[in-house]
Order: sequence, then structure tokens, then C-alpha cells
Amino acid sequence: MAGPNPIIGIHTKDITDTLMVMGKQVVKHPQLALYQSWQLLGDAVQVLLGNSDLKPTKQDKRFNDPTWFDNPFYKRYMQLYFAWCNRLFEWTEQVGFEDAEQRRSRFILSLITEALAPTNSLLNPAAIKRIFETAGESVQQGLVNLLDDWLHNGGMPAQVNKRAFSVGENLATTPGSVVFRNEVLELIQYKPITPQVYSRPLFIIPPQINKFYIFDLTPDKSFIHYALSLGIQVFVCSWRNPNIEHRDWGLETYIIALEDAIDATCEITGANNVNVLGACSGGITAATLVGYLQAAAKTKVNVLTLMVSVLDMNIDSDVALFATERSLAQAKSYSHRKGVLEGRDLAKVFAWMRPNDLVWNYWVNNYLLGYPPPAYDVLYWNNDTTRLPAELHGQFLDMYEENPFHHPGLLKICNEPIDLSQVECDLYAVAGLNDHITAWEACYRSTLLFEGHCDFILSNSGHVQCILNPPGNPKSFYYTNNSHPQRAEEWRKTASKHRGSWWDHWAGWIKVRSGEQLEAPKKIGSSLYPPTDIAPGTYVHE
Repeated sequence: MAGPNPIIGIHTKDITDTLMVMGKQVVKHPQLALYQSWQLLGDAVQVLLGNSDLKPTKQDKRFNDPTWFDNPFYKRYMQLYFAWCNRLFEWTEQVGFEDAEQRRSRFILSLITEALAPTNSLLNPAAIKRIFETAGESVQQGLVNLLDDWLHNGGMPAQVNKRAFSVGENLATTPGSVVFRNEVLELIQYKPITPQVYSRPLFIIPPQINKFYIFDLTPDKSFIHYALSLGIQVFVCSWRNPNIEHRDWGLETYIIALEDAIDATCEITGANNVNVLGACSGGITAATLVGYLQAAAKTKVNVLTLMVSVLDMNIDSDVALFATERSLAQAKSYSHRKGVLEGRDLAKVFAWMRPNDLVWNYWVNNYLLGYPPPAYDVLYWNNDTTRLPAELHGQFLDMYEENPFHHPGLLKICNEPIDLSQVECDLYAVAGLNDHITAWEACYRSTLLFEGHCDFILSNSGHVQCILNPPGNPKSFYYTNNSHPQRAEEWRKTASKHRGSWWDHWAGWIKVRSGEQLEAPKKIGSSLYPPTDIAPGTYVHE
């Protein structure tokens, strides 16, 4: 069982404690439980009489089969389920929980009610139709899929057909070469595709909890290819997937490795500094890097772009529901014993944050319908997991307790105190309106830590789709605001809405900060840093 934070998770005791709190409230306020039970009985009578108007929301895709509405039995079955859910959640509103307890209770109840949805059983009309269509073979194939997932996927329904993809063949295919390598990372330089390029390169820092090729997924979704089309010289770091012997790698280890990679980038391009882009935990690392360089009086970074990155750890949302002192200590102890935090554990947590989409959807597809998992490139990347070294994981956990970016000097890199209020470079920050991992309000508050000018962009998408936002999607839009007030709600009230992808908006912002245009280099690398392995390199395959 995993919880609403990928770094912290949730332990069995957190669940049982929450259930005990709910049980005590039932005993303490029996009249409320009796009232809701009586109301549920009344709802059931109306459902059985055919007088109920209960139905799923437009966003709920579980009940798309028309049988749920056309068949009287199935319609009543569905409506009884929604009546039960509504009464449970209404009880949590009335019983007098404290705010945190109420949110934890709602989260646990949502896990329970979503698990017990009628769509997750063989009574699902789509499953019954499939049984008749296949003369029972769907049941047999579903059992085979279940056994395979139990043995090879940690008991979770497989989200993707991994045989459909291969990194370097149909994923991460933009031409480039590794031009620098140390123990922590490989630096990949990409081949220019325009006659002229800007003199100042873009240096991309991906998250440590995923592999870098989210920036180069497929040609039509590649942020790297898009940046190359603007005439920008692109370099990206590919993290090594740490093992137990790397358990002592901490944030300082990564910052030192990044500075060496920046030095190599500047030597290859002849630039005095670089434009840095970081995403998610890579954004935390990027912010720490610029803070360190500022403290050390090193002018190696010109501007900073942050994608879906939270630096202000004072998070008042479901993401931090179980970030208690006990759970933080347990999570730190777990990775310390193991040496690393396994990527598959992180993947489970991400899945349980959106169980209807990332668990039960595949339960129905793989087991009840007997279909193979879909071939979807984003989910392949999401399942191509990496590990976190115990030291870095512990430092991320400490950030939840100490909120170091809010306390200048608390975090130190190579004895240099990190103070983001001293960082004066321009900042471009992107957040997702529907992001369930890094809430956009927290991303916005994080931009207030910097002293320099900030352009904050709010995309209409979720966490990963915020990064994968190529032009051409008619449903895409984003918000901008020339002002930068202290409160995220104030920013949203006066923000302007724009159709299209924020990538095009960023293009205008980054080009004017990328220096003069030069003739594109004919070769990758330099005499000091010659190209070795072709992109996507070797570390990505570990």
C-alpha cells in the first residue's frame, strides 16, 4: 500500500490509525452514523423505484458502457454504489474532524470506495460481453495476465506493453552523442538541425526519480527536438541509476557532478555561461545549483527554467497528508536499510495517487477483459523506473521537515549557504493546473523565493503532460500574468488565458536570452570532450 506522496508513501499504521479515528467518531457520534444510514436507506428506496437521478460525472469513464444506463438492473446497481459513496463522504463532512483528519479520512475512503466499484468485478457488463465474444478465453487470458503481474510486476496491473518500445530505437531517437561522463551522469550534446544556433546553450537537468528521455520521448513529443528547431544548442544530463554502493550520494554529489558538466558544456560551445532547465526533483536540484553558484560567486548560469517544481515545502494539500514525523522517519529508515529507494516502489505510489486511472483501469483491461496492456510511450517511460540513493532520499525527506529554501543558509553545498533570495537571474516557471503531484499553488509560492524577474505559466495539463506539451493540440491552453503578487489566488484572478502550447511562449522568452546567433557547429563535442557513445548513451539502459 502506498500513499499520496512519492517520496514518503504511506504505511499500514497510517491507514489503521485513520480508520481508528473514523471508528471513534462513529462511537462518539452514533446519531450521525444512524442518520446517514437512514438517508442511505431512503436513497436505496428511490433507486429501486426508479426515481433516482444519481449518475457519474463526465470525467468518470468507468461507466461508459451504455448497459449501465439502458439495463434497469445495472442502472440501479450503479446508482446504489453512488448513493453509498455520497453518504460516506457526507458523513466525513458532518462528524467534526479536524481539517487534516478529514482529508486523510476522505483519502482512505476514496481508496476503499474506488476499489469496491461495481466496474471492478466480473459483473461489469463489458466483461460479460467479452466472455461471450471470446467463448470464455478472456477469463483464461485474464488469469494469465494476473499471474504474470503477480510474479513480475509486484502484484500491480501492468500499465504498458513493454515489448512495444525500445529506448534508442523508437524512443529517445534525436541524434546526439555523449560528450562527457562522470560517475553520476552522462552529458549528451544533440546535433543542431538549423544553419545557425544561439551562442548560449540550454542545459537540461531531469528528475532523479525518472530517466531523462521524457524530454525526448518521440519525435512529435520531443522537447529537445523542439528546442533544436529554435536554433538552441541543447545539452542534457542522463543520471546514472544508483545501486547500493552509491547509497552515500547526496545532493552535494549531484551538484558537483552538474558543475563539471556545465564546465564541459561551456568549453564545447565557447559560452561563458548556460541557460538551465530543471523539472520536478530536477528543479529542486537546479535551484540548489544556482543557489550554490551564486554563493560561490560563480557566474555560470544565465537564466533558469523550472517545470512542475516545488521548492516551498509548506504544502497544504493531499500530497502531504501523511508527511508526519513518524512517516518521515519510517521512510528514511527504510531506504537507509536498503541503500536505495527502489523505483518500482515510487511507481506504485504514483499509481495509488490516481487509482481509477492508473490501477483499476488496467485491472479491468488486463484481468476482466483479458486484453494485453496498451502500448503507450508515456506509460513506458513512467514504468522505466530508477532508484534514489538513500542519502539523497533522506535529504528530500528532510526538506519536508525543515523547508530549507525558506530558511536561508540552512542548506549548504560545499560549505556554501544556499539563499535563493540572492539569486537574481530571470526565472521562467511552469506548473500544471491539474497536477496531482506538484500542486500549481505550491509551484507558484516557490517562485517567490527568488529575487530575479519571474514569468509564471499555468498550463491546463497534469504533471507529465505539462512537460509534454507540443504545439498543435487544439485542447491546450495556458495562463500568463505580467504581475507577480504574493498569493497564487490573486495571480489566477488577473491572469490571461491563451490558446495553444506554452512551449511557443517559452520559445520567445528563451531566444532573447540565448545570446547572438552563430554558424552551427559541424561536429559535436570538442578536442577536450570528444563524442563517445551515441545518444541516448549508456546510463539510460541501466
